[in-house]
Amino acid sequence: MMQMNNINLTEVGRRENDFQQPILVNYRSQTLKEMPARFIFECAQKLEMKPLTSATAAILYHRFFRELDDTEYDPYMIACSCLYLAGKIKDDKVRKRNVINVAHNTIHRGAPPLEPCDEYWSMWDTIVQAELFIARVLKFDMTIVHPHKYMLHYMKSLQDQFGAQDWQAMPVARAAASFLQDFHHSPKILDYKPAHTAVCCLALAFQVYGVPVPLMDEMDETTRWYNIFCPELTREQHWEIMESIMDVYDMETIISEN
Repeated sequence: MMQMNNINLTEVGRRENDFQQPILVNYRSQTLKEMPARFIFECAQKLEMKPLTSATAAILYHRFFRELDDTEYDPYMIACSCLYLAGKIKDDKVRKRNVINVAHNTIHRGAPPLEPCDEYWSMWDTIVQAELFIARVLKFDMTIVHPHKYMLHYMKSLQDQFGAQDWQAMPVARAAASFLQDFHHSPKILDYKPAHTAVCCLALAFQVYGVPVPLMDEMDETTRWYNIFCPELTREQHWEIMESIMDVYDMETIISEN
């Protein structure tokens, strides 16, 4: 397989593992614009929301701030509202009370659950109002085509090529799914077609683990395995998307050094 220039793929794999066991961050002291998206996934994990629900919340968040100036709104309250709204959209509902307490405890590490008080009811009202505001900003279009469904289809096809036993023994599927979920931390997830994102997450996993794709030797030089799934995906777009995915892990490195 072709190797990516100037990229340490072993380091990418290590960072991906670190991302799955995130550092406890003091969100109040962090100014990185990616932090609220990270906050969404930490809260979603604590709320035991499904991966597709947290991905939906992240997409809603990124879409919202594509439309509006992020300096005018509290990004963490918008993130809370996106979580609550995503739970409704994906039928993975959580109680507003739990969203409030998890969000409060995530921002204020070690704080006890909020009892009904001015702060509690202020957060409650803000989430309700922000939920409606987000819907209006997005023109009530909550339709999201996730890359996940494409990835499942591609994985099934690849499993047939490798053989079920060999495929299950490889870490490629797990790594690709992790890359896809982590890419939702970045607003760049909105820049690419879901099918392209899915196949590039798989390609990155193959690169990281040095796994060759079967039957590649039988293809001509102008055809790459991912073009079987996405004929219109160019080589340049392929590398660009993979580099955008890997950029997410640079954020975690910056956080760990602060």
